Amino acid sequence: MSENTSFDAPSEQNAGSSAVTPESAPAELLFTDLELDPRILAALKDVGYEKPSPIQAATIPTLLEGRDVVGLAQTGTGKTAAFALPVLSKLAELSEVNGPDNATKVLVLAPTRELALQVAEAFTSYAKHMDRFSVLPVYGGSAYGPQLAGLRRGAQVVVGTPGRVIDHLAKGSLDLSELSYLVLDEADEMLRMGFADDVEKILSGTPADKQVALFSATMPRQIRKIAQQYLNNPAEITVKSDTRTAANIRQRYVQVMGPRKLDAMTRILEAEETDGIIAFVRTKMATEDLADKLKARGYQAAAINGDIPQQQRERTVEALRDGKIDILVATDVAARGLDVERISHVFNYDIPHDTESYVHRIGRTGRAGRTGDAILFMTPREKYLLRSIERATKSPVEQMELPSVDHVNNKRLARFAEQITKTLATEDLDVFRELVTAYDEENEATPLEVAAALAFMAQGGRPLLLEEAPLPPAKQARERGERQSRDGMNSRGPSRSLTEGNATYRIAVGRRDRVMPGSIVGAIANEGGLSSAQIGGIDIRADHSLVELPADLTPEQLETLRETRIGGRPIRLELDNGRRPARERDDRGGARGGFRDDRGARGGFREDRGGYRGGRDDRGGSRGGFGGDREGGQRGGFREDRGGYRNDRNDRGDRGGFGSDRNDRGDRGGFGGDRGGFAGRGDDSRGHAKSGRKPRW
Repeated sequence: MSENTSFDAPSEQNAGSSAVTPESAPAELLFTDLELDPRILAALKDVGYEKPSPIQAATIPTLLEGRDVVGLAQTGTGKTAAFALPVLSKLAELSEVNGPDNATKVLVLAPTRELALQVAEAFTSYAKHMDRFSVLPVYGGSAYGPQLAGLRRGAQVVVGTPGRVIDHLAKGSLDLSELSYLVLDEADEMLRMGFADDVEKILSGTPADKQVALFSATMPRQIRKIAQQYLNNPAEITVKSDTRTAANIRQRYVQVMGPRKLDAMTRILEAEETDGIIAFVRTKMATEDLADKLKARGYQAAAINGDIPQQQRERTVEALRDGKIDILVATDVAARGLDVERISHVFNYDIPHDTESYVHRIGRTGRAGRTGDAILFMTPREKYLLRSIERATKSPVEQMELPSVDHVNNKRLARFAEQITKTLATEDLDVFRELVTAYDEENEATPLEVAAALAFMAQGGRPLLLEEAPLPPAKQARERGERQSRDGMNSRGPSRSLTEGNATYRIAVGRRDRVMPGSIVGAIANEGGLSSAQIGGIDIRADHSLVELPADLTPEQLETLRETRIGGRPIRLELDNGRRPARERDDRGGARGGFRDDRGARGGFREDRGGYRGGRDDRGGSRGGFGGDREGGQRGGFREDRGGYRNDRNDRGDRGGFGSDRNDRGDRGGFGGDRGGFAGRGDDSRGHAKSGRKPRW
């Protein structure tokens, strides 16, 4: 039987103020009242944290007592600190008694690599005054080398996604025999994404005397079962949240893919009247990267993040306040409590993980009675989050079309003409008039031509006008329809013409590589910044596959996708030219994949996923590897580029699902040997995968 405590989270108004009801926690409770280690308190002081949130006030003492915890709270209520602070405090005390220890003492499981990085960043920040302490994030879609090196050096805290943790356990590179603390963060999201078996496998392989903290926004039956089976008399803590935003903030969203966000942002900046701007991104590295790119385009921009010293952050904010810089690129943590009146626009350049963070972000504008604009960049697959945002803010979020090239060019021409008028009225141009006159006399050039040349020079090599990006020839779309009957691409069902604006691409992995449609979808969507709606029919052949994708992929997307790996092999994506070896016509053994006419989302538990889920017994044949018979046995060997040892593939299942931001599809999306998540698995029967996925928020 678990103990239950209920708290009300603070409501967040436009100014970011919070209030805790008397029933939830003492009004004047401070972190210094929670018996945390002095080194942890010093780190909290460095970042300006004084008062715990309700989930922190309830959870920290409970974990310090050694009890297991089930926390029911939305992301954004402060739950990361709720488990990180007491765990680090106990590790700090143990290091005083036993000395430094490089064994892994803490494992945090998170559903996505973004959340894993965010949690790892928080641990690092709170442990800054602890000696010889290390935190290591491990997640799919990234190289094994750095992770293996970090594990060899030793990491007291490992934060990882379930699939990559399983891989390291199989390799023997991750040792959990001395684990003392295990945290399941966003447990309901992990289960919704299909990680239930992995989570249970990890839990069952850890020491029985460990302390466990499970955090979830909801408590479905499967999570309740895990809590009953793997937690020891947990205290159950419930936090309710209420978020609102001011009515004087206009909220808009733009559907744009990752590689095009910078162009989208600069178009908006050129087309709209702006004052001060804050652009929110998810990681420290992204703040520096975006600030540098904006500066390269002529904007006065600067970055703030947790790695920048407090004094420098204060100077940067003061420069924004004084108008010395116009754009501040920040992480959520670094911008906490930021109050600058001149902020006219907030860009959610990276979509936040939760509505609480969204409300906090947009609250940086529309202050002191002024109006403000909040612009959200999202991919089509993230659009379902809008309903949660509108519920949280109690106001609509309208779709915004990007300014057209003509509109931007008209703005540029108007500004250029304005600069000429201002220069003629305010500057002493006598020297330049004499120079132009002399040049005109010595050369065969009219004053108009000289003026045009000087204007070109003033641009500094940058084009004055934008140009529409050229689209690839449309003939690929026509050829694709002709090839459908010739190549048997409609052999699994009714014929379907190529979607307008799409083209057929060839990738260098096929049935012989045991590739699944989910692997292809996950890899292309994650690495190419595409949504599920943009990925059309998939036809898996013996040694290659054909995929329907947008015809206007950018050069950056094409380059990235050429180097993307599935099952350890580069897919070498290229436009299909209709090649087809004759031998394939007789040995296909049933086409793999199929057109997904009603594909929708791919999340959800297994019972929610439509489509045939046949086993692999009918495939037959040996699957290569280290020379052994691979019929349903081991996949791969110890190839560095494959993602490691692939033992016991038959009972793992394929886990797909497009979550709210499934960039962690490396674990289940087909990167470096990590498996895809499409439901179809038999060779001769194919269903269309559907999902009853519900929004994460």
